[in-house]
Amino acid sequence: MIDAHGNNLILLLCVPRSGSSLATVMLQNHTKIFATQEMWFLMSLYDLQKSKQSRPYGGAGIIHQFFNGIVSDEVFEHACRAFSRQIYNGLLQGSGGAEMVVDKSPRYYYLLEFLDKLFPQSKRIWLLRNPLSILASYKKAESYMDCKMNFADNLLNPQFNIKMADLTVGLFRYYHYFASNHPNSYRLYYEQLVTNPKEEMMKLCAFLGITYEEDLDKYGDHMNTPKSDLFYSMGVGDPFLAQHTEPHRDSIHSWKDTLDKKETELYCRILGARLFHELGYHAELEEAEKWTGVRFDSEPDLDLIQFRTKQLTDASGCSWEENYQMKVPNVDAIANDHQTIPISSNYEVIQLQTTLRSIEKRLENSYIEQRRLRKQLDSLRNKINRFKSIIPFGNRLTNWASDYLNHRGRK
Repeated sequence: MIDAHGNNLILLLCVPRSGSSLATVMLQNHTKIFATQEMWFLMSLYDLQKSKQSRPYGGAGIIHQFFNGIVSDEVFEHACRAFSRQIYNGLLQGSGGAEMVVDKSPRYYYLLEFLDKLFPQSKRIWLLRNPLSILASYKKAESYMDCKMNFADNLLNPQFNIKMADLTVGLFRYYHYFASNHPNSYRLYYEQLVTNPKEEMMKLCAFLGITYEEDLDKYGDHMNTPKSDLFYSMGVGDPFLAQHTEPHRDSIHSWKDTLDKKETELYCRILGARLFHELGYHAELEEAEKWTGVRFDSEPDLDLIQFRTKQLTDASGCSWEENYQMKVPNVDAIANDHQTIPISSNYEVIQLQTTLRSIEKRLENSYIEQRRLRKQLDSLRNKINRFKSIIPFGNRLTNWASDYLNHRGRK
């Protein structure tokens, strides 16, 4: 069962198109592990505090004010933790004896700080893949869905595109998050997983604290079982996964046949050579340099990365800690499973804060109204001055009009 600290919860983290469906389908073959294709629901919980989007029933501002004015961060995190555990443990109850849950949701780079607060003892697996292969997999998937996307143009297109955020912001968020060694983190390389699946699954099981079971990699042998049916019923993930019955190495070098020189050069320039070297893909970078005839700078295109980051944070209402790294668990700070944290534990402070925000809003509205009236008054004065210049007895008429307007204004 998943406890309040996140024990027995496995978070498989990576950017989309990194091979997470393959890793998950092998993990879910283990009798102690339950997994579905993708969940993503933690992002919806996280967005309750952030989103101001309109709703068909209205009240978006009220809901935002409730979560950010009445409900403290501590209460919110406690409620999210309780809800998440109910979901995870509910899945385990119908899994036929599984004890651990894999939550494979590639875009969790969106809420890494939230994950650390919610489940600090969870196991976090970083699935890495050659970035050029990730880009090639995106291109292949788009072609499969009859969407012809020019990735060279889209990488530089100023319009917001979540897939371009995946390829830039998401990759660097994970890069910084897993920068230091952490007892609850593990690096799983896609290329090694498909080359030596049994050996890699044995090492992964050791990290998770479970005994390796034979033929986990032969996921085709486990099809048409209740667990496998549920995995595939989600209808998301890699559309090519079911075309094979076990890992294969065909896609390791396919980026050379899928990408053109312009796409390869542009993406390498954006990411910078240092990232390839530090992730262990220096050989692939050398191939790209030889093919394109370009020697890539060490540092990434920071202007583009920061621009994409701002796009995503502006669209979502999030604020992230720059270069955020995984935190050392502080399990003592987590409330007991059955403890209810009162929303009004500091009622007087909350009341004062709410009153202050109300006064600030009224002052803001008052200032806006004053500016509107000043603008209207200036417009009337300009009209009077024009009349004064063209009408006989202009001064006398102007004085009369001013007296009349001032009298109406006071009234």
